[in-house]
Amino acid sequence: MKIICIGRNYVKHIKELGNEKPENPIIFLKPDSALIKNNDPFYYPDFSTDIHYEVEILIKIKRVGKSIPVNFAHMYYDEIGLGIDLTARDLQSMAKAKGLPWDLAKGFNGSAPISNFIFKNNFNVQDVNFSLKLNGSLVQASNTSHMLWSIDEIIAYVSKYMTLKKGDILFTGTPEGVGPIKIGDQLEGFIESKNMFNFEVR
Repeated sequence: MKIICIGRNYVKHIKELGNEKPENPIIFLKPDSALIKNNDPFYYPDFSTDIHYEVEILIKIKRVGKSIPVNFAHMYYDEIGLGIDLTARDLQSMAKAKGLPWDLAKGFNGSAPISNFIFKNNFNVQDVNFSLKLNGSLVQASNTSHMLWSIDEIIAYVSKYMTLKKGDILFTGTPEGVGPIKIGDQLEGFIESKNMFNFEVR
C-alpha cells in the first residue's frame, strides 16, 4: 500500500507558511512505516526539535485504477478517516534552503498517525467539518469545501501518474493552524462531532 499526500490544498495554510499557491496539486509519499494506528503513542525522535501537526481528511482506495476521470473518482473509495501529517519542520526548512527533497521531514517512522475509517455514505464528502485539539484546546478546524482541489479531483490527478491500488491511503491536505508538538502533548481529532483519534506524544 501507498500513503499519498497532498500539499498546499488550503489557501489559508499556504499563506501561513508563506508559500506560493500551486498550479497543480503537490504530491509526496510516506512509507508504510510512517503509520501509527489504534491511538498508539507517537515517540518524539532525536533527529528533530521542531515537529508540527497537520490534521487531514483521509481517503482509503478500494479498487485498482489509473487515469481515472473526475466523474468516476467517487467509485474508487467508500471510506474516509482522519490523520496527522507530522512534519519535521527543521529538516524540511534545511532541505528546502538547499533545493533538496524533503522526504525525511515527512516520511520518518510514526509520521502518519491515522484513525479507523468510516463509511462516506454518512457524509457529503465535499462538505465535511474536521478539527484537531491539542491538550484540549482547538488548534485546527476546517471543512473539505475549502480545498483547492476536491477529493475526486485529487484522485483523478494522482491516478494520471501512479496506479492507485486497494488499500492505498490519500492524505488530502491540511488547513491553517499548524504548529509544534512536544513530549506530553495529547492530540484529539474529530470528523464532525465524532472523536476519531486520541493519542499522546512521548
